[in-house]
This record gives sequence, C-alpha cells and structure tokens, in this order.
Amino acid sequence: MNRKFVMLSIVLLINAGAYAQKDQIKDAQSLFESGKPHDALGILKKIEYLIYNSNDDIKSDFYFLKGNVFKDLASKKIDVDANLSSASEAYQELIKAENEVGKYKYTLQANVALRGIKSKFVDGAVEDLKASKFKESAEKSFKAYQYDKKDTINLFNAASTALAAKDYDSAIKYYEELKKVNYSGKGITYYAVNKKTKQEESFTSVGARSASIAAGLHEKPRDQFSPSKKFEIEKTLAYIYLEKNDLAKSEICYTKVLEMDPNYIDGYINLSYIKMQSKKDLMDQMAALGTSPKEMELYDKLKIKKDDLAKSAIPYLKKALVIEPKNQDVMKSLLNVYRSLDMMNEYNALKVSM
Repeated sequence: MNRKFVMLSIVLLINAGAYAQKDQIKDAQSLFESGKPHDALGILKKIEYLIYNSNDDIKSDFYFLKGNVFKDLASKKIDVDANLSSASEAYQELIKAENEVGKYKYTLQANVALRGIKSKFVDGAVEDLKASKFKESAEKSFKAYQYDKKDTINLFNAASTALAAKDYDSAIKYYEELKKVNYSGKGITYYAVNKKTKQEESFTSVGARSASIAAGLHEKPRDQFSPSKKFEIEKTLAYIYLEKNDLAKSEICYTKVLEMDPNYIDGYINLSYIKMQSKKDLMDQMAALGTSPKEMELYDKLKIKKDDLAKSAIPYLKKALVIEPKNQDVMKSLLNVYRSLDMMNEYNALKVSM
C-alpha cells in the first residue's frame, strides 16, 4: 500500500507540474498578445529548464511561443540579428521535438517562420554588402545557410564576403565547409521579376518559377548558367593559407589546384615561393645556432634540407616558364635559385636567354 501511495503521489506531482507549466505558458501568451513581449519572455525563461521533461503539447506550445516572441522583438528592430537567431533556434527545437513524436502541431507554421527569417538574413546580407560591411554580410549569409543547408549559395556568399573583409579564419571555415558538402555552384539559376516589388528574384526550379508566373506574381523570366566554382574555392583556400603563413596547407591546396588546371601559372610560382620560404625558415634556424660540435652537426643537416628545398622549387619555376617563356619575374627567381645552389652552368645559360 505504501509503495502504491508513493507512486500515486509522484504521478499527481507530475500532473500538477504540467498544469502549472501550461498555465504559465498561457500567462506568457496573454502578455505577448497584449504587447508585452519582454514580460512574456521573462516567464518563458523561468520555466525553460522544466520543458525538457514536459509532455509533447507543452513542448510545442512553449517553443512556438518562444519563437514568436523573439521574432516579434526582431520585427520591432530590437537587437534584430540576435533575436532572429534565437527565434530560429526555438522553431528548430519545436520541429525537432515534433518530429521525434510524430505529432505536428506547429511544424508547418514554424517552417514558414524559418523561411521568413532566412529571407531577412539574405536581404540583410545584401544590404550590408552594398554598404561595404563585408564581415556583417558574411555572418548573415552564413546564418541563412544554417537555416537551409540545401541552399548552399548562401555559404558561398559567406565565404566570398568573409574573404573581402579579410576575415581569414571565417573564410577558411566557410570554404572548407563548401568542400565538405561538395559544392560546385555549377548549374542553372531561374530568375523572374516580382510584379509587385519590380525586383528580380531567383527560384529553386523552373517549375516553381512557371507556377509563380502562371499565378500572375512574376514576369520576365531568364536563366543564368553558372560554371563550376571548385577551382575558385581551392585556389582561394590556397591563397588564404599562404596569407596566414600556413605553408603546409597552402602547398596541399595549390597541388590540388594544379591537378584541376595544369596551366595555372600562379600555382607553380606560389609553390616555388612556398619552397623558398621554407628554405628561409631553415636559414633562420641555422643562423641561430652556435659553434659547439652538436650545433655544427645540426647545421650541416639543416643545410642539406635547405638545399633540397631550393632544388624542389626548380621544377615549378621551369614549368612556369614553359607556360610563359618570357616571364621576367620567373626567370629572375630561377636565376636566384641557381645562384644559391652554385649551379653556374644553368645560371649562365638562362642569363644568356633573357
């Protein structure tokens, strides 16, 4: 009897807690509807730690209201980016919770709201780009990508604008993500002009555009064909890593670049630069050594490595000259390498040809 009494007490406590949470959500909803979103948010924050163990309906009500409150604050120009992000997180939690139990109380509304939020970030990214606020534009484009990871053009835009902002860490993150998702950018983009706004808008498919034109919402369709951007992505990563003096990663990227385009002369020039920069690093180590037997032994080993690095630059410079036989800068670089290695026959032969 005692055990049954304890179990019954636990059930009653759980039910009482659920009713209390439901009443608090109703109170928050009333405050929100009466134009007091901050007060509504205060209630929601107090009970949020209880929601994880709540029943399905309460979870749905909580996350939907939370998303709506944050979205409302953003619409009132209050900390727009942060509140849109918080609204998105709430709607995503809602969708996740409803997917787990197979009951879809607000999923449709949440997806509509998320599309609206994504659109706001895309529009914001465009406005920031026009104002040359590249870092802010990149952040908004990346947020738009996070809401809809199938729309990878936003990730590409984030990478490009982060590069323009010289925010190399973010640019690397975005470009590496593009490689991870196997983004190519190759394809057709379907455009049409919105009759109401007179602005050109893109569509995910020709069918979606045709349906909108048939409904009288859009006009003046056009198609834009885009080539693959994989070469551009790899080349840009190689450049960024070189700028950050990450010579090893830059070398890997430039090697891949040349696999894609064996006639890309800058790839050979930059690979030769990487070898000579690595040589310089070894020379700095050698200069710091003393004259003890152990240090002299290390000096000799480093000198061999230094010369090997210089020799490894030669094939890249020679290949660059095959592509552009009269490139004076490449010739001068190759002359310097020959002289550093005491390769005077090669040095004199090249000198004569200049």
